Amino acid sequence: MQLLDGKKTAEDIKVEIMKDVSQMKKNGEKVPHLAAVIVGNDGASLTYVGSKVKACERVGFESTMVRLPSTTSEAELLKKIRQLNEDDNIDGFIVQLPLPKQIDTQKVLMAIDPSKDVDGFHPENFGKMALDMTTFIPATPFGILELLERYGVETKGKHTVVIGRSHIVGRPMSILMGRKGFPGNSTVTLTHSYTKNIAQITTQADIIITALGVPNYLKAEMVKDGAVVIDVGITRVSDESEKGYHITGDVDFDNVSKKASFITPVPGGVGPMTIAMLLKNTLLAREQKRERNQ
Repeated sequence: MQLLDGKKTAEDIKVEIMKDVSQMKKNGEKVPHLAAVIVGNDGASLTYVGSKVKACERVGFESTMVRLPSTTSEAELLKKIRQLNEDDNIDGFIVQLPLPKQIDTQKVLMAIDPSKDVDGFHPENFGKMALDMTTFIPATPFGILELLERYGVETKGKHTVVIGRSHIVGRPMSILMGRKGFPGNSTVTLTHSYTKNIAQITTQADIIITALGVPNYLKAEMVKDGAVVIDVGITRVSDESEKGYHITGDVDFDNVSKKASFITPVPGGVGPMTIAMLLKNTLLAREQKRERNQ
């Protein structure tokens, strides 16, 4: 069994980006600028956005954090998005989800300029991804592809089973794993809460990507020997520790790891890759803007 070490790989990617940024500075060019909008005081969201800002500092990007109260109206948020769309200094920005109930998430995502949508959630970018065109791939799926590629995990002709059909992970992953090229060229089965006999399907899988959010859902008896297991699930489980919780994935790691050929840990697997790929998308946004302005 080999660990797909997202923490180490994310560090490697950040070092590569730092070199690019350092070259930009030497050439007297503007460095990439990422903005993050957060509405309200959700603890997990604040931690996540904070780590994105830190990652920007680490690689030499400029970053802006826009904090709005939980009482912010949809109109106020849309006005802020318009300002960010028009701000030539900002290359890419994200709106941290989930949003408060009074705001229509879809309307907000639609309002983001596709050329600055480094989360890759805008329908235009999603459509381009589905058509194999150059675009921003959502950061988590992008991170999974990068892990598979850097560890040389064979995907051609393999049977990939995706558990979960969210627009953020499950659905894009099912499209990407079936695309032409590497990683890709696999035969994909997308499963979800209405799929019958999931265990029967997963035991036939060469690659399992689970993004369900149910702790320890994937058991050893659901996995065949030598399977590649990618765990996207992150759940806080209460315990007696000082923190009062620990982070658990969708996979019963201790037992499944004994059968898997490659497996991602939680934490330290897909999570760190998500932030690294967000930085990569911001770099791409800056490059594309330069090309448009030439």
